[in-house]
Amino acid sequence: MRAAVISDVHGNAFALEAVLREVRAAAPDLTVNLGDQVEGSADPARALGMQAQLAAAGTLEVRGNNEEKLWPGGRRSPLSRSYGAWLAANTDPALLARVAALPLTARAGELLAFHGLPDNAWDSLLWVWDTGGYYRARDPRSLLTLVQPLDAAVIVCGHTHRPGATRVGDTLVVNAGAVSDQVDGDPRARWTQLDRVNGHWNVTFHAVPYDIEAAVAWAATHTPFGGGEDSLLRTGTMDARGDGLWEGPTPDPKAPGDAE
Repeated sequence: MRAAVISDVHGNAFALEAVLREVRAAAPDLTVNLGDQVEGSADPARALGMQAQLAAAGTLEVRGNNEEKLWPGGRRSPLSRSYGAWLAANTDPALLARVAALPLTARAGELLAFHGLPDNAWDSLLWVWDTGGYYRARDPRSLLTLVQPLDAAVIVCGHTHRPGATRVGDTLVVNAGAVSDQVDGDPRARWTQLDRVNGHWNVTFHAVPYDIEAAVAWAATHTPFGGGEDSLLRTGTMDARGDGLWEGPTPDPKAPGDAE
């Protein structure tokens, strides 16, 4: 069995196009989308439409923390509210409602998928945020405590934009790379390939060049967020995104459609 995992597209249709060309060539049996589908400004409506087409073809999907910003009261910082207003005016509301209603976790056989943690899309499993300003490896004892009850041969998660993998007992834990908005200084788009051979799962991380200049030009031409997108995509670092991305979870979040 072969699975292709995409995560953290962040509204970058140009990066997603390049990734999907490679994914199609790999001919996976299963495609997994780990969320944060639309929050970005390099043609997010087109990126969302492409991901909706993947879903219609049977992609396994979970919501990311940024999908929860689409819930009532989900945006709090000025930058995030400004972006939310622009997104609502320029994106199909039915597609936004679809991703806002995705589940936190999903399974396909012995594979378990979630964005951050199984019960919280804002936290992370393999890597944890250090106050020094970077992601570090989670304490292995803490990781074992989190992974053992999940009863999965392979776990795929996203959120940190930092690809990596380790084995915890008999479970392969994979943090998928991000399609867009890199953190390591390499601006190429990422996707992750999983292959099950003779009962064992193996992982391959892919980095894909794409037309960054076209993505930056689109954001500058069509949105008021071109400056931030320029720095973010060209440098492959997260510094420009500020509080628009790194907001914490909404207190007592309401499910989509609930009254505020």
